[in-house]
Amino acid sequence: MHPTDYAELNGVLAQLVVANQALLADNFVGAYLHGSFALGDPDESSDVDYMIVVEHEIADDQVPEVEDMQLRMWALESNWAKHLEGSYVTRQALRRYERASAALLYFDNGSRVAERSHHDNTLVVRWQLRERGITLAGPDIHALIDPVPVDELRREVRSMMHSRGDGWFSKPENIGNRFYQPFVVLTYCRMLHTLATGGIISKPAAATWAQASLDPRWSDLIRRAVADRPDPSRRFRTPADPDDVAETLEFMRHVIAISDTFVSGAPTMHR
Repeated sequence: MHPTDYAELNGVLAQLVVANQALLADNFVGAYLHGSFALGDPDESSDVDYMIVVEHEIADDQVPEVEDMQLRMWALESNWAKHLEGSYVTRQALRRYERASAALLYFDNGSRVAERSHHDNTLVVRWQLRERGITLAGPDIHALIDPVPVDELRREVRSMMHSRGDGWFSKPENIGNRFYQPFVVLTYCRMLHTLATGGIISKPAAATWAQASLDPRWSDLIRRAVADRPDPSRRFRTPADPDDVAETLEFMRHVIAISDTFVSGAPTMHR
């Protein structure tokens, strides 16, 4: 199995698959990668986003077993194992593009404790899985997910753009470190790209697109966001430049204003 360009990560993923197959037995359907490794432009700081598809919902009394398995994965002598992030979804819930009513069993990046979350229960993740997903085990992912309608994808992304913006505008201190400040810039570049094109690309690729598509006054902010990537744990503990935070908030307002010009079937771009 060579799903990525990193041999050590491939070994971790192989063990993740084997561990889930052994634990879930007949309930296991397949395992898939999405996120940076599916979209392209991953690096050694990237999260390892995965999806485990099951026939039936993981019962509450089996969750401790899944957590024990995750703990064993986390204990592997590999930094990649510390950055596994994934969800468990039933075959039926994954099929349709509408969000399932029940939250998914989810492990956050590096977490050894499961939670119920809609983090991966989105059209964005379904699009990534279907159009760019990497099969680690199980049937071709195209056989498991219906096509995601472009208008529905745009609607969800525009809603995310507004809801996340509301949170960051009300508490700008939450983007006051060198992890979240550039993360927000790149995230809004990618969301705007999805509104403009109906597809999803990596954050670095979306940044390149945004620099070519938006007013040049944002170019330096975007360039700095792309450059400020390695060592996320250190950057999380490092305060961001207050001027960069202020400019990021202004950039978000600009992108949200542009998003309001998009109408179903006829998106337009205005600098």
